[in-house]
Amino acid sequence: MKQKVLIMGAAGRDFHNFNTYFRDNDNYEVVAFTATQIPDIHGRNYPAGLAGRAYPDGIPIYEENELESLIERLQIDQVIFAYSDISHQAIMEKAARVMACGADFHLMGPKTTMLKSKVPVLAVCAVRTGVGKSQTTRKVAHILKSKGKKVVIIRHPMPYGDLAQQACQRFASYEDLDKQQCTIEEREEYEPHLDNGFVVYAGVDYQLILKEAEKEADIILWDGGNNDIPFYKPDLQITLVDPHRPGDEISYHPGTTNLMLADIVIINKIETSSPENVQVVRRNIRKYNPEAIIVEAASPIYIDNSSIINNARVLVIEDGPTLTHGNMVYGAGAIGAEKYGAKELVDPRPFAIGSIKETFQKYGHLSYVLPAMGYGKVQLRELEETVAKIDADVVVIGTPIDLRRVIKIDKPSVRVHYELQEIGEPTLEQLLVDKF
Repeated sequence: MKQKVLIMGAAGRDFHNFNTYFRDNDNYEVVAFTATQIPDIHGRNYPAGLAGRAYPDGIPIYEENELESLIERLQIDQVIFAYSDISHQAIMEKAARVMACGADFHLMGPKTTMLKSKVPVLAVCAVRTGVGKSQTTRKVAHILKSKGKKVVIIRHPMPYGDLAQQACQRFASYEDLDKQQCTIEEREEYEPHLDNGFVVYAGVDYQLILKEAEKEADIILWDGGNNDIPFYKPDLQITLVDPHRPGDEISYHPGTTNLMLADIVIINKIETSSPENVQVVRRNIRKYNPEAIIVEAASPIYIDNSSIINNARVLVIEDGPTLTHGNMVYGAGAIGAEKYGAKELVDPRPFAIGSIKETFQKYGHLSYVLPAMGYGKVQLRELEETVAKIDADVVVIGTPIDLRRVIKIDKPSVRVHYELQEIGEPTLEQLLVDKF
């Protein structure tokens, strides 16, 4: 008898685990996915064209809050947990729910989910969302390119549209982003790499993506998402930790795994963290991965035309995932506004509409910053209308992309910029020159 399987996910790791282990595996029947974290990704089907010969009708995707009823109704034997940035406490609560329904609860590790590349792979990962992977990936890509290497970046999945059409995506220009109807979250991750002259791959089927990327790469640079472990077996893994959230590096799944797998651990945001928090993080690194090389780094913030912030009432728009499942109260935008003398951060909550209002209700830790939610045309419009309603002198954009490219902002606005800077030695360039 085939084991009946339900995969708990968030449109990323869940699909990868299915593709690499369960697709065409005659020992299992995956009867359902559940989805969470991302708006409006349930109610779809994982398409037959990606699911394989055993699933001519595809596989339905349900909301995670239906978990218990699905286990009973579909007679589930095993539940596979397959998404990231969740506390160890929360994941065991989900395990308890599953086991109370009679099913097994499983996590899948590198042996069954990491693919082996024909070319070297360098992975940039983290212990939480919003630690600084993006600027680190940019820094690493620049170092490798300066050594004459052809670097191709493969980004952790964000397939929120037509899954069949997104099986293997290649981005080399803004036109490619428009053609693929990328969300704000996708643009935040892809655009900076395109600006620096790198090709980016992403999508759903990471076996196919790897095959295509290998054709044009000397080195594959894995640009991780959330705090997930790499989809490809890395020849070198860099993991970032965040002293703004000391202790999270050993209490969030699968970030702790990333900490233990790391060859290099970067303690980022040194310049805005307390020495006490830095020491907590350092002790945990030494306890859980004593062989790792530690690099200290900062992500200093600068703003063009910053004078307009001084003594102004400011609306701060921050990176969405950093605030939501990253659980940060603020980000680079708020730090920049304070640095350059804002008189007041305007509370956006009374003005939020639609899904933006729902985001504030769901994530109660948010207050005086606006998360840049934009997973579809409706949500983009609601974000734009929310900004328009807010009475502020200046808008400070703390997102990794220029948000003004995708929504209209009817007030004076400035962007926050930040890049990774190592403090002292060793530097990333010193560490990478011998390895690659």
